[in-house]
Amino acid sequence: MDTLLGSLYIGNIDDAHDPPPVISALLWTALESKLIPPKGILLGRIPLREYTEAVPMDIESAVVWLERHLPHHQVLIACRAGMGRSVSVMIAYLCCVQGMSYEKAVDFVRQRREGTTPLPRLEHTIEKVKILRQKIST
Repeated sequence: MDTLLGSLYIGNIDDAHDPPPVISALLWTALESKLIPPKGILLGRIPLREYTEAVPMDIESAVVWLERHLPHHQVLIACRAGMGRSVSVMIAYLCCVQGMSYEKAVDFVRQRREGTTPLPRLEHTIEKVKILRQKIST
């Protein structure tokens, strides 16, 4: 498990099954497996397929979930390996909420999470999410 921002962490399935005590919320991003979180952990689920372009609405839902829960929780974003889907959600959050460019967000995550491999066409997906978010806010 790696800390990416003060209250935001990235991890794999083992981290999700046995998170450190500091974690109070978990965003599970793997479609192929159901996770039962430890007691007392708030769970969110975004069903992303491994090695496949993400559906923009799923990425938007993940970003919204993080926006809703980060002010009050230490959040772990996790998937099976913690290198593709979970980091893709983190990159989307950095782009959509923190205002980072895609390249800066990827570099930021890669410096903190070894093996970072964003989902295919993630930059394109994030651009669609930004357009969607603009439409919703107006």
